[in-house]
Amino acid sequence: MPQFAYYGRDVKLQPMRGVLESNNPAQVAEILISMGITPVKIEPHVLPVEASETLARMLGRHRVKEPDLLMFARQMYSLLKAGVPILRALQALQESSRHIGIKAVLKDLRQSLDAGLDFSQAMGRRSDVFSSFFVSMVRVGEATGQLAHIFLTMHDHLDFQRTIREQIKAALLYPKFVMFAMAAAMIVINIFVIPSFAKVFASFNTELPLMTRILLGTSKAMMVGWPYMLVGLIGLVLGVRSFLATPNGRLLWDRHKLNLPVVGKLILKGSLARTCRSLALALKSGVSVLEGLGLAADVAENAYIEQAVRGMSTSIERGESVLAAAQKAGIFTPIVLQMIMVGEESGTLDEMLEEVGQIYQREMEYELKNMSLQIEPILIFMLGMMVLVLALGVFMPMWDLGKAALK
Repeated sequence: MPQFAYYGRDVKLQPMRGVLESNNPAQVAEILISMGITPVKIEPHVLPVEASETLARMLGRHRVKEPDLLMFARQMYSLLKAGVPILRALQALQESSRHIGIKAVLKDLRQSLDAGLDFSQAMGRRSDVFSSFFVSMVRVGEATGQLAHIFLTMHDHLDFQRTIREQIKAALLYPKFVMFAMAAAMIVINIFVIPSFAKVFASFNTELPLMTRILLGTSKAMMVGWPYMLVGLIGLVLGVRSFLATPNGRLLWDRHKLNLPVVGKLILKGSLARTCRSLALALKSGVSVLEGLGLAADVAENAYIEQAVRGMSTSIERGESVLAAAQKAGIFTPIVLQMIMVGEESGTLDEMLEEVGQIYQREMEYELKNMSLQIEPILIFMLGMMVLVLALGVFMPMWDLGKAALK
């Protein structure tokens, strides 16, 4: 509720100052008069920005992240289940929270509700925090009177998505570290090690092997042209990021990611697990298949999968069955298509989609466990090739010199 700072005088004409919560200044004036205070000035109260809050904004601590949404959903479920009104629940969470971003969001939600908006509409105004899927689920909860259950369901859904992302990040951490270490080693060798050997090779007064000449040329090019390489690398990164920011660029890259060795299957199954679980959740909440497909497409986190799911919605609008639309999408395995067929014919499509999501999740977890076993030989081969090139380039001239000395 908005706060207003007032200045007035009591019955003894003594100055009175304070802050009151109310919908508008007129109500504040009525409250003051009932308290025996004659209002002189009433204006919106703006809280001063503390230094800690300013520092937090500079450091990005005001951003609402996924763990914050998880906590919000769980707390809202507990409060609503206990019978606490929405406004009172938001106020309690705002007063107890120490997170600047959450406090600001809760304040905005309360002000929107005071202005007469529905809870889902108030959340929709903060699209930077709440996804369209979250907002739609809350709208369904308002219509069906199951708002508390929706918040519990959303908590489980967000926790599931976070688990998938963390598992993928953890699985890719080791390969990323090895690749970074190899790149750093190549830079150090080219800048510090090879130039030292170049001085020794220069005293041989003989033609060096091809591999050695390649290493010396690469090192010299890096030593002389590193500013141009750095500018080129930055330009390449910015160009790629700009291209990927376009719809066609993102679609092309997301489609290519699904064909990558080892990692491609992992990305595909993780995206399909989120999509199927989201669609199942929407259908269980009473959302139509068409609307549910639109919501599920928003959480796919892959432009190619999103396009395929929206294509299913278009096919169903033309009168095709869910099974036929899924077959046209071309992203589901035959076993999954059979389960969709059974669910559609038996009227238990939401349950079957939930099982499909669980199947994809189990397969993804299995792929994650085996991914290190699949990637490790590739990394070892790359590391071996790097060592082989260095060994041949550095030691072959010494070997030739040794043979010449023996003669």
